[in-house]
Amino acid sequence: MKIVNESIVTYGPLLTVVKATYIGDYVLRIFFSDHTSKVLDLKAFLENSKHLKIKKYLDENQLKLFQITDGNLIWGDYELIFPLEDLYKGGVK
Repeated sequence: MKIVNESIVTYGPLLTVVKATYIGDYVLRIFFSDHTSKVLDLKAFLENSKHLKIKKYLDENQLKLFQITDGNLIWGDYELIFPLEDLYKGGVK
């Protein structure tokens, strides 16, 4: 067998959340390890959720209690966490 085309896949640095700031009205600004930032509006997601553990974050005081753990943005004991790709795109479903 002859290899005609060989591709090499290289990966850059791992993308992580490095900082997040609560702006208000269910909106956060998220800062990533590649020096970009995105605005994330969680209001529609929270209002449309049917899960009680997620609905509790409609209380803005609860929503403000996020943490950054291992480069991820989380709430509670991983009660609420989103894929980095979704955060980076600035939207969650």
